[in-house]
Amino acid sequence: MALAATSSSSSFKVISGASGFPLSSSSSEMKVSQIASFRLLDRPHMASTTLPRRRSSVKPVNAEPKRNGSIVPLVATVAAPEVEEKVAAVEEDFEGLAKELQDASPLEIMDKALEKFGNDIAIAFSGAEDVALIEYARLTGRPFRVFSLDTGRLNPETYKFFDTVEKHYGIRIEYMFPDAVEVQGLVRSKGLFSFYEDGHQECCRVRKVRPLRRALKGLRAWITGQRKDQSPGTRSEIPVVQVDPVFEGLEGGVGSLVKWNPMANVKGNDVWNFLHAMEVPVNSLHSQGYISIGCEPCTRPVLPGQHEREGRWWWEDAKAKECGLHKGNLKEDSAAQVNGNGASAVGDIFNSQNLVNLTRIGVENLARMSNRQEPWIVVLYAPWCQFCQAMEGSYVELADKLAGSGVKVGKFRADGDQKEYAKQELQLGSFPTILFFPKHASKPIKYTSEKRDVDSLMAFVNALR
Repeated sequence: MALAATSSSSSFKVISGASGFPLSSSSSEMKVSQIASFRLLDRPHMASTTLPRRRSSVKPVNAEPKRNGSIVPLVATVAAPEVEEKVAAVEEDFEGLAKELQDASPLEIMDKALEKFGNDIAIAFSGAEDVALIEYARLTGRPFRVFSLDTGRLNPETYKFFDTVEKHYGIRIEYMFPDAVEVQGLVRSKGLFSFYEDGHQECCRVRKVRPLRRALKGLRAWITGQRKDQSPGTRSEIPVVQVDPVFEGLEGGVGSLVKWNPMANVKGNDVWNFLHAMEVPVNSLHSQGYISIGCEPCTRPVLPGQHEREGRWWWEDAKAKECGLHKGNLKEDSAAQVNGNGASAVGDIFNSQNLVNLTRIGVENLARMSNRQEPWIVVLYAPWCQFCQAMEGSYVELADKLAGSGVKVGKFRADGDQKEYAKQELQLGSFPTILFFPKHASKPIKYTSEKRDVDSLMAFVNALR
């Protein structure tokens, strides 16, 4: 197989040929069988009307043979055999394909991905609602592979869910583990919970990013459960298919890996409607308030008025809430989010006739007053922050309820050039930060609760005014 990339100012193109990897090369290796035979899409060779949940026997690209009767799948570890005969390369324009599939259903996109890459593509499964990807793959009737990153810090419920999914679909998930020496070095030098003190990036790099990199080196393409609505500030422009801008595939080098996002245009509630309609098993943590699920120490349930990603790494700034697996899809501050003055270039939020938009001078004067005529509640925010966006409705409703009550409701945009001032003078830790300025006290009182629904905010105001 030859796989190369050419780039221009407007698009990426990938050149690919036949993989040359036999799905079955000896009697000791597994033979390919079709996972399901239900004809959902227009393929004449599929005629049956049932969906048997038989065990997938797709042989991983570089898999070792069975040991003691068990399957030991490895996404990428053993050198692949050389291709004896090379097929003429065919130019692939994945930017054009993304436009072609822009309005396609997740099932159509999944079918196209599996058809095009066969045994050289795998679904990345996190143990959350992205189980929908496995269901879509089953419905295509094509063989498919699934891999997952076992960081060693997952919730017990997630491990049980992995087992449930394997039994439900009759598959073996190809687990990837972090390097034991790297984990040992990190824990011995910094402790088990260093990420609470200096950020989660180092731990995620050891436990997630590097194992993923190893997995992808054995593939030509991978399938993710990313959606645009998961993180409006960072994932709003992900295409349904793209040349992966960060990771390398089987052939190595830029452009050697293709990334599919079949659910990019699907809303979160539509994913759940699909899971319920198809009676797909789900992680029991979802019923406990968890929406976005990661490692146990870094995941918690979300509260009313919070965005789903706010349950991840809650002690960090909103911009830091990515682990590095999808770094290539993030908008860089200097290019996409921040203008020349260091402030976000996206549209403003918290817009209401009952909200006062405070300038730097205005908030400085308010903070200096020791005897105010009226108490104030003020949100320090950044319009690009998805957690600020998530509480916009409840804060605007609060302003409407407090109109004419003697309590002023304001907002102060504290990103860009104003962020350092807000940190030093206004107790800004992360966005959003909510302050109450009492009528007869100079120092503002910080709202410390994570509950940002209108009733909780109103209780905070009523307790202090």
